[in-house]
Amino acid sequence: MLKYIHKEGKAPLIKILSVLLVINITLFFCLPDTLFTVIVFGISLVLFAMALNFYKRPHRVYKGDLHGLVNAPTDGKVVVIEKVFEKEFFNEERIQVSIFMSFFNAHSNWVPVSGKITHLSHVEGNFRAAYLPKSSHENEHTNIVIETPEHGTILTKQIAGAVARRIITYVEKEEEVHIGSPLGFIKLGSRMDIYLPVDSEILVDLGEEVRANVTFLARLSQVKR
Repeated sequence: MLKYIHKEGKAPLIKILSVLLVINITLFFCLPDTLFTVIVFGISLVLFAMALNFYKRPHRVYKGDLHGLVNAPTDGKVVVIEKVFEKEFFNEERIQVSIFMSFFNAHSNWVPVSGKITHLSHVEGNFRAAYLPKSSHENEHTNIVIETPEHGTILTKQIAGAVARRIITYVEKEEEVHIGSPLGFIKLGSRMDIYLPVDSEILVDLGEEVRANVTFLARLSQVKR
């Protein structure tokens, strides 16, 4: 069972289970054979099942080209596909693709492309609803810039949400990363943004549900030398 749980979830799940056990055992002895005790037990089962789903570790192996494709970095719903002017790192137009993770999605994050991490920074900020457009800039987030060998540079953002208060990033600056490998974890509702070159071929639609290491977000054009 434990092998299906993400390492970030083992301690929180033990705490949640402990609290629910104390509540239900207390009710069982104090209010036995009552409808209230049965209802609380049912709610406890649902809550723990939701927590298990949130902290599950999808056992998926990336299958696709090592270069030129952009892997969905998380499970969730595509809430933004638009051309924006990215001024912090590229100072040029980029295609922004944003994926919103609800409480029902596994919150593991994965590397979207193979390449070298040329920039990594964590920015303090607000904790507004992650599906709002302004959350990309105003919410607490981590910036990860990855330079690919032949297909340019992309920016990935891990963004905290209204409830999420902790962003975990496993990769480091100057590290060579492989597409589909673990990138990090965001606890509770959150989102991830990808900023792609404007000549990228987008392979997903707005509102589409995507799965990390299964769905391709885009195909990158080869950079002319």
